[in-house]
This record gives sequence, C-alpha cells and structure tokens, in this order.
Amino acid sequence: MTWVAIVVAGVGCYLLKLAGLSVPARVLERPVVARVADLIPVGLLAALVAIQVFTTGQALVLDARALALGVAVVLLALRAPFLVVVFGAAAVAALVRLV
Repeated sequence: MTWVAIVVAGVGCYLLKLAGLSVPARVLERPVVARVADLIPVGLLAALVAIQVFTTGQALVLDARALALGVAVVLLALRAPFLVVVFGAAAVAALVRLV
C-alpha cells in the first residue's frame, strides 16, 4: 500500500510540474501571478517552521525551540550572516535546555 501511495504521489508531482511548464508565458508575466509565485514558497516554509517549532506529536508546545526561533528572527532582522543565525539559535536552544 505504501508503494502505491509513493507512485501516485510521484505521478501527481510530475503532472503538476508538466502543467506548470505548459502555462503560456503571457499568463506568467502578469504582476499578480509573479507576486503569488514568489510568495507561495515563503508561506509554505513559514508553515513548516511553525509546525516544527510549536508542535510535538499532536500537542502544541512552547519550549526551547520557540526561544531559538525568536533569536533567529532577531539575528535575521539585524542582517547577521546565515551561519551566525543558525549557530546563535542552536546555542540559545542548548542553553535553555541545559537550564
């Protein structure tokens, strides 16, 4: 049953990609379409981060990950380099879990 789901998902992804490539260029050049296409990946990534940070199993939690995310947001707002953001957030999460 798992392999059927994997094959169906793969075929669906391929067809979706093919449909995207089949869209005429004049449709993609519209400003609204371009803006939506730019914002969809950002929204999906934000949703993924929120799910990973604020949930454990079926429960909502507020733990060291939330504080680490806050530190990462502040460092990003200060335009810190990516590695500084990652290591800063990891260090804060580790320190909070240590305490």
